Amino acid sequence: MFVCSCFGVTEAQVQQHAENGAGTPRQIASACKAGTDCGSCVRRIQAILGRGACPRRDLADQGRPVLAELEKFEEFEDLDEAA
Repeated sequence: MFVCSCFGVTEAQVQQHAENGAGTPRQIASACKAGTDCGSCVRRIQAILGRGACPRRDLADQGRPVLAELEKFEEFEDLDEAA
């Protein structure tokens, strides 16, 4: 089944690129061009990669502060950028 009809990229190809380390739609695009023309396949690529859901939904469901967890994550990103 084609995920990207613009470049003829199949779901199996996207999964193979993901297994080889492509973890974002942008990395998939770099590997096979899927998602770089009309963009209609980007959501499907996100779904294949297991993205698109709220990553902190489990925190919200537990009543934990979601934004506080996000701020901690952003602090780590700032440290990575400084290195």
